[in-house]
Amino acid sequence: MDAAAGKVVNIAIMTVSDTRTEADDKSGDTLIERARKAGHNVVERRIVKDEIGLIQKQLKAWIASPDVDVVIATGGTGVTGRDVTPEAFEALYDKSIPGFGELFRWLSYQNIKTSTIQSRATGGVANGTFLFALPGSTGACKDAWDGILVHQLNSNNPPCNLVELMPRLLET
Repeated sequence: MDAAAGKVVNIAIMTVSDTRTEADDKSGDTLIERARKAGHNVVERRIVKDEIGLIQKQLKAWIASPDVDVVIATGGTGVTGRDVTPEAFEALYDKSIPGFGELFRWLSYQNIKTSTIQSRATGGVANGTFLFALPGSTGACKDAWDGILVHQLNSNNPPCNLVELMPRLLET
């Protein structure tokens, strides 16, 4: 998508990690590169420790910001003790998008077979902001962006897409 051909979406990128820095955050770089190539604005990037309170503090700031339409996080979606990203995200959802995680795991299966069951990728909406949490690998970020997000964040994608729903997310 070229920004001139459709609506430009403002995206915030969060990397959830106790060890990564911007210098070695290849998954965050992958998402930023793909979002920009699609013609979207990356309005902010943050690396946040694997702690529910810290993740939610940053999410709440972005959810409250009129400058952020979509948050995409990478990391912390596995099943180990420090993996708390889904818990942090899901507690803030007004509505979940279960199909996102289901489709992500189906796409991921094509590349990593049954190891995809270890992913708790999730998607939802909070206060009119779309939230997506992906695994921390660059492969997972590529699968999610190339297989789902590039299409759903393209206002010209038929038959429907998430962008066309944005004006109606806060309806009562």
